[in-house]
Amino acid sequence: MLDRDRLYIGGEWVAPACPDRIAVVDSTTEDVMGAVPGGTGADVERAVRAARGAFDGWSRTSPAERAGYMTRVADVLGGRMAEIGQVISREVGTLFNLSMIIQVGLPITTFASMAGLVGQIAWEEKVGNSLVVREPAGVVGAIAPWNYPLHQIAAKIAPALVAGCTVVLKPSEVAPLSAFHLAEVMDEVGLPPGVFNLVSGTGGSAGEAVASHEGVDMVSFTGSARAGRRVAALGAATVKRVTLELGGKSATLVLPDADLARAVTGGLTMCFLNSGQTCSALTRLLVPRERLDEAEDLAAGAADAYKPGSPFEDSTRLGPLASAAQRDRVRAYIQKGIDEGAKLLVGGVEPPVGLETGYFVRPTVFSDVRRDMTIAQEEIFGPVLSIIPYDGEDEAVEIANDSAYGLSGSVWSADTRHAIEVARRIRTGQVDINGALFNPLAPFGGFKQSGYGRELGRFGLEEYLATKSLQL
Repeated sequence: MLDRDRLYIGGEWVAPACPDRIAVVDSTTEDVMGAVPGGTGADVERAVRAARGAFDGWSRTSPAERAGYMTRVADVLGGRMAEIGQVISREVGTLFNLSMIIQVGLPITTFASMAGLVGQIAWEEKVGNSLVVREPAGVVGAIAPWNYPLHQIAAKIAPALVAGCTVVLKPSEVAPLSAFHLAEVMDEVGLPPGVFNLVSGTGGSAGEAVASHEGVDMVSFTGSARAGRRVAALGAATVKRVTLELGGKSATLVLPDADLARAVTGGLTMCFLNSGQTCSALTRLLVPRERLDEAEDLAAGAADAYKPGSPFEDSTRLGPLASAAQRDRVRAYIQKGIDEGAKLLVGGVEPPVGLETGYFVRPTVFSDVRRDMTIAQEEIFGPVLSIIPYDGEDEAVEIANDSAYGLSGSVWSADTRHAIEVARRIRTGQVDINGALFNPLAPFGGFKQSGYGRELGRFGLEEYLATKSLQL
């Protein structure tokens, strides 16, 4: 049992205001693996006071000194990779080898990158008779999701702290345990009291208290579009700065001259990553109509190789989903696809054979999906791929943009220059060309209902800075 009964506020582990506990469940076994405090508005109030009290001193330290703390955080996290990776794999269902690379490795990269990014910011510059300075935005409320819990926390608090902000973190109640590991690391490296504060709890209690608190100057939220709209509304009441990284319904656009086998395999991989629990998952595969049959065979064959099972077994290629609610949601979408007439190639609503316990879903591929179907329009957040045929490049771009979201995408072509031209027409925050790798220093964020603001790299750091002019 990984029991946590204290919150981290003002540099100390303190008792929460009420005795409520939130159980954390192992996604593979459905057993309770731990518990965390159910923080309330009173706990948030205490954390905000601590953050405000620490702000003046922290904001006056140099960016290089603040980045030095982040370098030490990266070093200490590196020594705890296996421990934290195991916890996240149990909470979320991520394959353990991928947890080491993505769930813990990427956060380490984010913290470690801060020292180099400090030199890329124009902390002050002369504009005519003015000295323009960049100062920290203030006290930041960071509200993180469950699918990449530590990665999304790092993407918020590492740049916020280096910018000179102080932080109140509210992790997801579904996967909160890695946040407590991080608080231990922050304490170990000697971060000044009140600079980093942790309050666990539900979105309806602790999360709303963070978003609405008048002592919080900025909120950074990652989660569903529905919850993001609520955070934005709460933040608007005190006119605080809000950044949102929300959902996605991203497309892999395969042009006629592309290597179809590579494109289909690559698109499926990015759809099923983390069991499909990825906001930037490429859940729509757009293929020329004349190559639809070939694409179906390739996708079905590739999906069959995704053996579900324990995230700690070497033979497993698809772990469970994070919760019973998420499993039931994904199965309901699969049934919706069947009911609306999509062609089921692989998978279905039944649990995988022998995996009736645990939050498992069959890897599922639909074809002949119409662009107006529910599974083509709504974010499913599970291992479900929709193949949509198109007639002509203009229609392909139109279908790719036919979504309320605009977070990610992919274009495949034998002509890289042409692929880039097509990618420029897709209204999303990032587009991969021919399966190019994710860049943790490039800006990440979306258009439309995928949110606003950017995370990661220099662009993420700049979100936490405010600009002031001193007339000389």
